[in-house]
Amino acid sequence: MIQTQHLTKKFGRFTAVDKLNLYVPEGTVFGLVGENGAGKTTTLSMLATLSTPTSGKAVINGYDVVRHPSDVRRSIGFMPDSFGVYDDLSVDEYLEFYADCYAVPRAVMQKRRQDLLERVQLVDKRHTYVNALSRGMQQRLEIARCLMHNPPVLILDEPASGLDPRSRIELRSVLKELKALKKTVVISSHILYELAEFADEIGILRRGQIAAVASVSVMLQHSSSQRTLWIATKSSQHVLEQALRDVPEVSSVTYFPEGVEVIYQGTLEEQSELLLKLLRRGVRVSQFAERPTDIEALFLRLTSEREEGGSA
Repeated sequence: MIQTQHLTKKFGRFTAVDKLNLYVPEGTVFGLVGENGAGKTTTLSMLATLSTPTSGKAVINGYDVVRHPSDVRRSIGFMPDSFGVYDDLSVDEYLEFYADCYAVPRAVMQKRRQDLLERVQLVDKRHTYVNALSRGMQQRLEIARCLMHNPPVLILDEPASGLDPRSRIELRSVLKELKALKKTVVISSHILYELAEFADEIGILRRGQIAAVASVSVMLQHSSSQRTLWIATKSSQHVLEQALRDVPEVSSVTYFPEGVEVIYQGTLEEQSELLLKLLRRGVRVSQFAERPTDIEALFLRLTSEREEGGSA
């Protein structure tokens, strides 16, 4: 469990984190999204006991980060946004070194190391020197390093930063594995859709404050029941308006010179019926396709709806 109350960090007159209130239940994967400079790294550094809060409170696994930093460090695996590695160690030696730092018994270390190398897909690299690994492999190795002492909490600061597309895909596969371990995870990124694949909740950090929080499951429910359709047609706007006028599943229509964008709330079967209905009504359809869900727009819409509902 992770909880902060009015957590604040100032650098001179500049407030990097401003009275941050955050609650991450045990076993939850929480995605922290924000632009560069929003306060993500500063927040995670305070949670990892690497930076002392100016004011406020943060508790991890029952331990206050200021009063009990050693207990917090034993409870977490922290992956910073930039890190150094011991280049003259092999992958096996690297993980063994960190296990020794936490006094992990040798028999436990060997079994856990094998399991983690399988999870991060580095078994065939176990005898390779760390500095010979690609950036993506080093990132995956760092996740294994975070888990060597089996902490209940993981704090990952932009683990996909600087990776090429292939490495990002491989890393996402590893991050999805973390859900099976039932760890409490806080992971930051400046890209919302990357976190939506494996996070339980997502929070937007803006100017050092949590601007909004939404459940990913709720977002997915909305995206599955509401679709954006693109319909290209050679018919006039008047003909199309008449054809769509009495379709209850259509919540909005936006007209463009080359076609229309329709917000449609219905099943896939009903979506197919819509196409047949348009054709029967004389609409000359040249393209009928579902557009990918804009996860950022969906998040903003859900959080704005909740805020409006709360103020009513």
